[in-house]
Amino acid sequence: MSLIRTATTVSLALAAMLALTGCASQPRYVAVAPPPPPTYGPGPIVQIAQQNGFRDGQHDGARDLVQRAAYRPQYDRRYATTPGYDGRLGPYPVYRDTYRNAYLRGYNSGFRRAEGAY
Repeated sequence: MSLIRTATTVSLALAAMLALTGCASQPRYVAVAPPPPPTYGPGPIVQIAQQNGFRDGQHDGARDLVQRAAYRPQYDRRYATTPGYDGRLGPYPVYRDTYRNAYLRGYNSGFRRAEGAY
């Protein structure tokens, strides 16, 4: 009987060791915040439209003041035709809208700056 009791005790001890050993080797999962979303700058079509529109607007605004024309940037030819668009850069509506917004800012800047010069 002591042999059976010893075998049972050894079996229980081995089972307990195996159970505890298995728990220690399991990986721990820690909640980590996801990375921030990537940031994108304006695409080339937006940059080009802003540059072209502002430059053209400044030129036309200063010209209109010198010629004593009324402040009416939406009636200028460049505002209506939005020159400088290249179809390889992206969709036309993006270029047109960006160009026109920049044109209005540039026109105001050119008209007001020239106004101060006189």
